[in-house]
Amino acid sequence: MLIQESYVDVPTKAGGDGTMRIFLFHPSIPGYPKAKFPGVVVFSEIYQVTGPVSRFSRLLAGSGYIVAAPSSYHEFIGPEPLAYDVPGTDAGNEYKITKTLSAYDEDADLAIDTLLELPTCTGRIGATGMCLGGHLAYRCAFSPHIKAAVCYFATDIHSHSLGAGKSDDSLQRTKDIRGELVMIFGKRDNHVPGEGRDLIRKTLHEAGVEFSFYEIAGAQHAFIRDELSKGRYDPRVSGVCWAMLEELFDRRLKIDLGEEAEKEKVEDIC
Repeated sequence: MLIQESYVDVPTKAGGDGTMRIFLFHPSIPGYPKAKFPGVVVFSEIYQVTGPVSRFSRLLAGSGYIVAAPSSYHEFIGPEPLAYDVPGTDAGNEYKITKTLSAYDEDADLAIDTLLELPTCTGRIGATGMCLGGHLAYRCAFSPHIKAAVCYFATDIHSHSLGAGKSDDSLQRTKDIRGELVMIFGKRDNHVPGEGRDLIRKTLHEAGVEFSFYEIAGAQHAFIRDELSKGRYDPRVSGVCWAMLEELFDRRLKIDLGEEAEKEKVEDIC
């Protein structure tokens, strides 16, 4: 599978009139210009679309998905990534709680619409992301268009602290999720402590969401980032998590499952 990379600048309103750059990573099969693929919105960490996020997006595109990766901080800066250093981290964390929830949600809707408008998209859409992006993928799953979402070490869900005012409603809206979720955390992630992970899991259960929940022993925050991860990158575990993502997306996005039947009763047998 080859990849074509481009971008589109789309108008925004929720955070003030402006434009948001959405980076596109499109699979290409030579000789088949009308081939159609499912789409995936990839939300980045607080540094925007960095090298690691681009490489992650290329892997997805190479697996047969059209990827749309929005630049989350378009209200404040250009589409260029922030540096993985102290000034970049401080800026990203400040923008994260200055941007409004309505602007985050508009970004998600615009990314979904961009995919749906492509004649090469099948109309089946998923979402994924890491850190801030994991939380945004969770919120993106409130859209009825999202059939599946994979959230890597999603921050601020348990603490209701995303966006201006640090008072998001993500947990309260969990019941709006109609697609299937995979939630992935490191057991040693101090951004989302054990009690926070327990709260998210409990909320998903009570909301009746179809989900898998993984906590990786020994893993810290940002363990899938293959650059400047401060010694936390684990390539083998990242590969296992990638297999979880591929299984979900292949099953939910590449296959037309038809209407869901009534769930069969689980028998009490060995």
